[in-house]
Formats: sequence, C-alpha cells, structure tokens
Amino acid sequence: MLVLDEQQQAAREWFESLRDRICAAFEKIEREADSEASFRYTPWEREDAEGGPGGGGVRGQMSGKVFEKVGVNVSTVGGRFAPEFAASIHGAAEDPRFFATGISLVAHMANPHVPAVHMNTRFLTTTKRWFGGGADLNPAIPNPEDTDAFHARLRAACAAHDPTFYPRFSKWAEDYFFLPHRGVARGVGGIFYDHLECFEPGEGPTFEENLAFTQDVGEAFLDIFPKIVRARLGAPFTEDDMSKLLEFRGRYVEFNLLYDRGTLFGLKTGGNIDAILMSLPPLAAWK
Repeated sequence: MLVLDEQQQAAREWFESLRDRICAAFEKIEREADSEASFRYTPWEREDAEGGPGGGGVRGQMSGKVFEKVGVNVSTVGGRFAPEFAASIHGAAEDPRFFATGISLVAHMANPHVPAVHMNTRFLTTTKRWFGGGADLNPAIPNPEDTDAFHARLRAACAAHDPTFYPRFSKWAEDYFFLPHRGVARGVGGIFYDHLECFEPGEGPTFEENLAFTQDVGEAFLDIFPKIVRARLGAPFTEDDMSKLLEFRGRYVEFNLLYDRGTLFGLKTGGNIDAILMSLPPLAAWK
C-alpha cells in the first residue's frame, strides 16, 4: 500500500470525487434518453519494478445510447522510473522515485453531431511537485457554437487564476493536439498545461493555488460538456455523417498511439493496459 503525504492525499481525493460526479452526470443523461446504461468499475493494482507496492486505480467504463463508449479512470501510483524514462520526466533525472495521481476521461459519442471529448488532470511528485492536464473538444462535425461555448467556459476558469493562463494553455493545446504526419489538428482545442510547479509560500505558486486551478478546470468541464451533449444528442444524421465520424476516430486513434503523453506514461510505468487504452473508440475507419 502506498503511503501518501497530505498533499498527495488531497489531490487523490479530489480526482476521485470529480470522477464520481462526472459519472453520475453522464448516467443522468443516459436516463434522460431512456437508457439504463451505467458505469462498470474495475479496480486494478500494479507492482513496482523493484517489487514494492506500486499503487493502482479504478477503471470506469460505460456504453449506452448517448455515450457509445466513455471511460473515466482514476489512478494513484508510485515507485521508480526506469533510468532511460526518468531522464525525460520533470525532476526525475537524478532521483527516479515518483508518485502520480490523476483522472483521465475520454468519451466517444453515438451521434456524430455530439463531439467526443478528452479531459485529464494529474498531480506528480518527483524531486519537484506539479500539476498538469486540460480538456479538449473533438467533434467529427464541428459546430462553432459548441466550440465557442467550450472555450468560453475554460477561458473563464483560467481567468479566475491568472490572465496569462488561457492564452498560454489554449495555444499549448493547439500545438499539442496536432497530428504532424497528417498536418491536421485532432479537434477544436481547449487547454493543455503541464509542469505547473508547486512552491513554498512566498517562493511561487503553492500547492493549494495550483490545486484550486486544477479543480476549476474539472468544474468547468463538468459544467459545459453535459450542456453540449444535451444540445446535440437528438440531431438527425446521415450515413455520410457516420462515415465522417468513423474517419475522425481513426485520426484520434493515431494521435493517442503515436503522440499522447498519458499513453506513454502509463505504458512506461506498468499501468493497467485496458485503462491506458480505454481512450480508443469502439469503431473507427481508415480510407
């Protein structure tokens, strides 16, 4: 069993509470669509490379009328990075010991007019402590109203903490969620941030300040995405719309397997394979 300090426990509890509320909100949408679909929860454990306790997590997944496949995972893991991987992690080059806790969510929707979405926030400890994450909207058929509403809600969450956050983090998302081999964006963006470092009071942003921002990102997602789903779930669609959806999902798969940091982190730290790859859609197509 991992031994957590006060900050690690506070972050873990927040991610788990956010998971519970998001899953309840998504199940409520399914009930409104006369669906009895519910999340299935599967706990998993990992062993550290040196044989010690490595933590674990809970994989939550649901398939319904509205959410064709949605995964909401929380993990809390620790141990030592492999030497070659430690060199690429903030604060781990000299000391490979690490702790990480976070929530990861990906939703693939049945109606091609309802955008897929990704949200992830996390807290990591090496020789440094920091938060990272964000949220981004991934429509197969973009709707400017949805894009504007999603960005406006995230902009407001950022503005409550630092006027530079939204310009910086939306540009970061634009650059990060991009498929260079195809020269196209994965979706319509959102925000992405990493290495939001925590300092002692008077030396820089504190754990409490960065946790508060990360909490507001989660609250913003929980506020805006269900509204977008409800606005689009009854939209009529054609076979051509479905073809666009499946082709878009192919691009999504390419990004997650080739470029996604979370996928790489999970695989390199011995995470649960099903939880790591829950982001992949149930159906996709390539021309």
